[in-house]
Amino acid sequence: MGILTITLLLPLVGAALIGLMATDEKSSKTIALVTSGAALVTSLVAVSRYDVTAGGFQLTESLVWIPSLGASFTLSVDGISLVLIVLTTFITPLIVVASWEHTDRVNGFMAAFLVLEAAVIGVFSATDLLLFYVFFEFTLIPMYLIIGMWGGAQRRYAAVKFFLYTLAGGLMMLVAILWLYAQTGGTTFAYDAIRELSIDAGAQRWLFLAFFVAFAVKVPLFPVHTWLPDAHTEAPTAGSVFLAAILLKMGGYGFLRFSLPLFPDATRELALGTGTGFFSVPWILVLSVVGILYGAVVALMQKDVKKLVAYSSVSHMGFVVLGIFALNLTSASAGVVQMINHGLSTGALFLLIGFLYERRHTRQIAAFGGLAKRTPVFAGFFLVVALSSLALPGLNGFVGEFPILLGTYQTAPWAAILGAFGAVLAALYLLWAYQRVFHGPLEGADNENTTDLKPFEIGVMVPIVALIVAIGVYPKPLYDLVTPSVREVLSTVQDVGPAGTVVPADATDQ
Repeated sequence: MGILTITLLLPLVGAALIGLMATDEKSSKTIALVTSGAALVTSLVAVSRYDVTAGGFQLTESLVWIPSLGASFTLSVDGISLVLIVLTTFITPLIVVASWEHTDRVNGFMAAFLVLEAAVIGVFSATDLLLFYVFFEFTLIPMYLIIGMWGGAQRRYAAVKFFLYTLAGGLMMLVAILWLYAQTGGTTFAYDAIRELSIDAGAQRWLFLAFFVAFAVKVPLFPVHTWLPDAHTEAPTAGSVFLAAILLKMGGYGFLRFSLPLFPDATRELALGTGTGFFSVPWILVLSVVGILYGAVVALMQKDVKKLVAYSSVSHMGFVVLGIFALNLTSASAGVVQMINHGLSTGALFLLIGFLYERRHTRQIAAFGGLAKRTPVFAGFFLVVALSSLALPGLNGFVGEFPILLGTYQTAPWAAILGAFGAVLAALYLLWAYQRVFHGPLEGADNENTTDLKPFEIGVMVPIVALIVAIGVYPKPLYDLVTPSVREVLSTVQDVGPAGTVVPADATDQ
């Protein structure tokens, strides 16, 4: 049994142990913490065995799954998938610790997160398209339960909306997968075999759109983003953290793993507008920029601090899509790094908002004011994380967003210039919210009696903030890990030229 399989199975073993052995809340939490912590350790072992100088798949494990269909249980990673697996295994035990005082049906709550963790690891490591689809859709079940059973007053509406949006996109992708399977003669779902298929430009467009919708819903990209604010607002704190930090990354990962390498001609047309007529417009760059600006403007108008951060995710993930579809090595590599950065920064923001809600049972910004006088540690953590999210130099957000804009400028200057306004708006909505919550006069008994972070809450925040600072100060190891893999992905769409520049494939033939 390989290291990837072990990493995937550990959370499932934890969920099974909770169901079979946990007799009280403490034991279920302990099992969840131990097994999710063990998964983090094994994911780091995978990193130690990974050759960072190579860009292809490594640590491959495979066994026959459904022989009559030619489907295999094949797991493999490159730099892109490996960093996302580590992000998943890093965030999950922190969620368990942050939920240590959770008392509502604890066994089911902890088991749901462990099953969700395993499914996401499967998404990031499966290289059989049918297996990938099974993991991709299976993430719906535990997340639906987390929102629907442990969420807020409108939890059922939010859970059903989340489920339907994602299911609809996934079904479109399934149709495309079955078409690709038919083109292999009905013999295999293997990624490498499907990647070798010769698909004409017309078919590529339809197939690209089917995959694109599934991944755009996950990101979520404007205009298929409307499920996200409801899901975030109604989800419990732990659910919001996992949703923002991990699940949204499945969309960006899908673009890089499937959309670009499987459908290169359609990618160039829809991303850069290299076709004619309708396909002469760079539609994906347009949607990315609209998402960046729309999410930022709507966040600026929010009165609920959790909704503010939810809409900020629409904006920040727009940067990720922009970086990927600028089809530039600098911007695409930064897009992967920014997925990690967003997971840390926005996940931390949702944690802090959850801690605040547990104290005050309100998320209305107007209800707060002057809290820094009573909660200096809380205010300090919130400020660092907010500055990270708005891309302050020296913190992780800057080393993701700035290279995205820099690389995008080489491909589409207009998109980079407009996208930069999103970064300006992020400073406005985040710092204005921080000022209203933590500064100003301390008025009212509720604000007077608000307590600072507890030791276990500080323990959750310290490793996240440490990574935020470490990546911001020295991002080279992260870029060294992802860039060779991104280069290989882009080489299927464009020709990577000297010094990492990327030029259209047809230009090199002239």
